[in-house]
Amino acid sequence: MFFKQALEKQLDNWIADLRENANLPVSLRLWNGTEYPLGHFDKPAVTLTVREASALPLLLTPSLDNLGEAYVQGKIDFEGRLTDIIKVGYGFSATATRRAGGALYKVAQHFAHTKQDDKESIQYHYDVSNDFYQLWLDPNMVYSCAYFEHGDEDLATAQLKKIDHILTKIRLQPNQTLLDIGCGWGALVLRAAQKFGARCVGITLSQNQFDLATERVRAAGLSDRVEIRLQDYRDTAGTFDRITSVGMFEHVGKDNLPGYFRRIRELLADDGYAMNHGITSPDPDNGATPMDGAEFMDRYVFPQGELPHIGLVLRTMQQGGLEAFDVELLRRHYAQTLHHWAENFEARGDTIRSLVGEKKYRIWRVYLAGCAHAFETEKMAIYQVACHKAGLPASTLPWSRRYIYDQPIGSKD
Repeated sequence: MFFKQALEKQLDNWIADLRENANLPVSLRLWNGTEYPLGHFDKPAVTLTVREASALPLLLTPSLDNLGEAYVQGKIDFEGRLTDIIKVGYGFSATATRRAGGALYKVAQHFAHTKQDDKESIQYHYDVSNDFYQLWLDPNMVYSCAYFEHGDEDLATAQLKKIDHILTKIRLQPNQTLLDIGCGWGALVLRAAQKFGARCVGITLSQNQFDLATERVRAAGLSDRVEIRLQDYRDTAGTFDRITSVGMFEHVGKDNLPGYFRRIRELLADDGYAMNHGITSPDPDNGATPMDGAEFMDRYVFPQGELPHIGLVLRTMQQGGLEAFDVELLRRHYAQTLHHWAENFEARGDTIRSLVGEKKYRIWRVYLAGCAHAFETEKMAIYQVACHKAGLPASTLPWSRRYIYDQPIGSKD
């Protein structure tokens, strides 16, 4: 009885605090049917249903980790537009952060990142099923930030423009060799061979990606120009004129970035170009992030994922023997990409549920919509960094960025 009264008093204080300081457009509905407004409104944008009493402590300390956990476990449910639900989640979390004096979770922990660990992490994330990704990605299954040249492109067009943007930046020429680290389902190497005439090797640690990418190469009649390998970048041998890494280095680990870039340098021809395209943290100290979802992300989405600040990326790139010559922020582009993915996911929700089950459906629903909000509000960022081997003469560098735009991005010549 005493515990129940104490919990009810805590709940009353929490509701009063939210109404006063956060004024969220939310109606809180308890398992017994009782409803509480958490703000001042005529009609709630979101209704939050608490299905069992065990979820109340999670609401009283409402980090995104706690809210995400409660939603995935079915202890709470939300009704409303997905974008409004995510904003409400951040509103809860911001209130908790203010009360806690600004203490935030770490984006990532320092892991050993052995080859076996990295393989298991990649397979956990990417080997859900190819059918799952096909339901909400573009037809080429490009699972990385698209490039919206004008802002009104559809997702499929923007993904091709992203690939062309990268390949143009690194000045890919016919018959040059290209290594794509983390090649996904093969979209970039296929485009590099078909449009640019390159000879390509794509590597992945995902069995599902390897199988489908290999089949796509065969179906396109490009087996003589494109090879897909189930291989770790640390085990790759040879020399390549061009190297790309798109949406992969988030799995490397911050402590391992110098070695990662050093390996790229070892694989790169002396006059070669490389491109690293990856998500970064806004925190210059490479520690906490306002995203406040580290435990949820590590447990359910990206095991052992780590996000460095762009400053650390450039420093470790130089430590690895590479000189950056072009750095481009694509945060707006990733917010747009994720909005497309989240909309596709919502539109095919029933099919996705039947394919992967309720729990995984909830995980990915929160993840996609939450990341869209994170890129909108600079909780996360993403950069393309083009580089070449350090110590080369200035004459090896382009005079300007004009060459990137001399031909229309995404043109099919």
